[in-house]
Amino acid sequence: MDAKHIRQLGPKLAAYLREFDDCFGRIEPQRHLRTYVCGQLSNLHRKSIEPIADAAGIKPRDLQHFLALHQWDEDAMSDTIAHIVARDHAHPCSIGLLDETGHPKKGDKTPGVQRQWCGNTGKKDNCVVTVHLGYAAGDFHCLLDAELFLPQSWAEDRQRCDRARIPEQMTHRPKWRIALELLERTVANGVRFEWLTFDEGYGQAPAFLFELDRRGQRYVAEVPCTFTGWLRKPDLLHKNHHRPRGGRPRKVPRLKAKSPSASHVKNLLRHSPILRAIPWESFHVKDTDKGPMVWEAKAAPFHLKSDGLPTRPHWLILARNRLNPDEVKYFVSNAPRSTPLEVLLHVAFTRWRVERCFQDEKDKLGLSHFEVRNYLSLRRHWIITAVSHLFLAKVQQQWRGEKTGTDRLPASSGRVGPGPILVAMGRGERSPSGTHGRDHPASTATQRAGTQMPQTHQTAAAGRNGNRPIEAQMLHSV
Repeated sequence: MDAKHIRQLGPKLAAYLREFDDCFGRIEPQRHLRTYVCGQLSNLHRKSIEPIADAAGIKPRDLQHFLALHQWDEDAMSDTIAHIVARDHAHPCSIGLLDETGHPKKGDKTPGVQRQWCGNTGKKDNCVVTVHLGYAAGDFHCLLDAELFLPQSWAEDRQRCDRARIPEQMTHRPKWRIALELLERTVANGVRFEWLTFDEGYGQAPAFLFELDRRGQRYVAEVPCTFTGWLRKPDLLHKNHHRPRGGRPRKVPRLKAKSPSASHVKNLLRHSPILRAIPWESFHVKDTDKGPMVWEAKAAPFHLKSDGLPTRPHWLILARNRLNPDEVKYFVSNAPRSTPLEVLLHVAFTRWRVERCFQDEKDKLGLSHFEVRNYLSLRRHWIITAVSHLFLAKVQQQWRGEKTGTDRLPASSGRVGPGPILVAMGRGERSPSGTHGRDHPASTATQRAGTQMPQTHQTAAAGRNGNRPIEAQMLHSV
């Protein structure tokens, strides 16, 4: 950044913040918004109310009242963030990112605080947990919306909630239900997600996956090793052949007698002949300070368990660290059967973007620096932090420009969009021999390469071992 860019920041920020003028009925809170955002964008060591107010030469109580008492529409501000992203950063390969983060706190007055798992410290700690929805498209990423996770102990103590000004309609609910609320609110404001990805904390809930299915939302979900399902659909009985003499007839459809029960995905990896017949493929995920990060992966059709019965075919994707084969990740996806493995892995490994958003908002903008004792101030703080972060993301993208290169992620239409995808390494035959070869997802993509996968290009960087970048295509849902 040179002097010319620095001089442009003030006018850019003023023009950007004018987009939020409709959230206020008076000029005073508009000015406080600018003060708060400028404080978050400054080099202050701590970005809570008092340091920001002192740096701006105003009373800390003015900013306290701005968050807790002034009349302005924080929901409209959150909606405006989504409108800006939908207008300026719509992308045919957009990926929604669901995750939570912890904010360590002392005492027991901060809304939602209790001893619970805190990802920030990596242990059970006294903290507040918030659930977030992020957005990644090409080289751009930001956080769109957030909500407080209200523990059961708080929800059962209505007097405590009233003291923290937690709305009466807010109850304890699982984090995946909060995630659905964030998704619904954001989609209603015009943001579209080609894909959604999240960790096993959300993927472990089949009800969440089925609800995304119902909404027509494609996802790649990390799941725990104890997640259950079938690689081969078991036989079902659709009618009762013998009417029982007494009592109610047995439920149909149901699994036929001696049909295999659903298995843990970790046991399928160890023992399934279907998975053993599928070779591992190596993918260069990214370069790190310690060298290239390479993972091996394979995928197969997979039937989830719903009310004891198998669903339509999904994907089971297995990935293991090449340097540490004991580190294995399991993913499930409702993508079309013809979707290439590269695309599924690209979506799954995009989750680092939301961690980067958390890091930027905490280290640079003071996301966790709040010192408030009421829910309204807390919600307004994280919405304003998202406003500040979106400004940084927009300026960074404008001044850096989109990266160029051959490793691009095509859209559903086949048009190549910005953003790196994984690089397949040293590929051999993708289809295992035998009767199960037709069900191997990679073989399906290869067999249809003439119509569904773009041309691959040999490059000088391929090396003597024949490694080459792959441009995999996101395909229309079937």
